[in-house]
Amino acid sequence: MKFSMMMAVFAVALSFAVSGCKYSSLNNGKGAGDGAGAGLGAAEGAEVSTTGLDEAQAGDLSDAGVGDRPFEEYCTRCTDVEFAPVYFGFDSTVVPQGEIGKIDAVAQHLADNANRVVVVEGNCDERGSNEYNMALGENRAGIIRNYLVQSGIDASRIQTRSYGEEKPAVDGHDEGAWAMNRRGDFAIFQK
Repeated sequence: MKFSMMMAVFAVALSFAVSGCKYSSLNNGKGAGDGAGAGLGAAEGAEVSTTGLDEAQAGDLSDAGVGDRPFEEYCTRCTDVEFAPVYFGFDSTVVPQGEIGKIDAVAQHLADNANRVVVVEGNCDERGSNEYNMALGENRAGIIRNYLVQSGIDASRIQTRSYGEEKPAVDGHDEGAWAMNRRGDFAIFQK
């Protein structure tokens, strides 16, 4: 009951924070993340995951980078395995149903390789303020992280990073490029 109440308070606080980031002529066209839009929840008509992978279950993301030091400082990046990015909808942290299998593949790899860890990297397209996109990227990475934890992967083996709009997969200023840049990437490391 106490956890449910905390989650409700977090969701309400998050909705207030997001509602303050809508489009404003004062910010030269830079509005909410990935552009002016529906906020962090599932927009009307958007694909909603039946597994509940949305911001309501993101929890407290302050521990999203569990561990004292970044894995990059003491682990070796694995080049023998690569996982497909998880793509998100416009201004959304909802993992579409068709993308969940990608996270399951990472969870299975980590379960089979106890000496490996992962950094989940959240990314956004170029629309929106830098600050908003950094927060949106962190929330996207946090949603994926939480799913991995729910799949049985120890939280200490998962760290998150947000690159906001700073690390585009595709250069371009159209929906095709933007769609490829709204993603969560996986960097696998060997301990």
